[in-house]
Amino acid sequence: MEIKYLSIYNDLMDSIEKKEIGAGEKLPSENQLMDMYGVSRDTVRKALDLLEGNGYIHKIKGKGSFVLDINKFDFPITGIVSFKELSQKLGVKSNTLVHELDLINPDKYFAKKLELTKEDLVWRVIRVREIGDKKIILDKDYFNNRYVPNLTKEICESSIYEYIEKDLGLNIGFAKKEITLQQISKEDKEYLDLESFDMVVVVKSYTYLDDASLFQYTESRHRPDKFRFVDFARRK
Repeated sequence: MEIKYLSIYNDLMDSIEKKEIGAGEKLPSENQLMDMYGVSRDTVRKALDLLEGNGYIHKIKGKGSFVLDINKFDFPITGIVSFKELSQKLGVKSNTLVHELDLINPDKYFAKKLELTKEDLVWRVIRVREIGDKKIILDKDYFNNRYVPNLTKEICESSIYEYIEKDLGLNIGFAKKEITLQQISKEDKEYLDLESFDMVVVVKSYTYLDDASLFQYTESRHRPDKFRFVDFARRK
């Protein structure tokens, strides 16, 4: 015999997957679900918690439960992929908006991040990525000018990695990544279409050339409902 909260979970999940309840729509209230299924509030909450835990809904205190877009984009953790390459692979309509592009004297924070000398300058590139007319990624990139001597808005709108590899003739080797969940910042609010979300997924990357030279530090801030971060692991 199926446990009651699992029956409710499966029923609502089925409606979401069949798009009978669309992304962004509000589920019936807890009281309404209690009446619909003839169960206690605790049973309803267990079903909603399971839906939220599995990425089907987002609960907002005082407002209710809202259906998420379950058609997420796979974002590779271990690979080094440009946004242009990722968009082409996914076959989605995308756009890059360059908000800042300047050559700066790095402060102590970025000097440490990029292992810089006093003579080094840094390209700061702030870009917003649109997919399906929604601004869902804020990329903050910092490139060591010693390896990347010149950048233009056109290069940043297209693909910096393509420019580095094809025009500069450099080989990008490997990257170290750190993934965290953070409260939204003022920049996130300004640049992204966050809707009701108050958290973003932050991917910090240190990217090296094949000779182990650190040339890039990136902080990529993602709206949490649009991506799932995937990896392939093998036990040796």
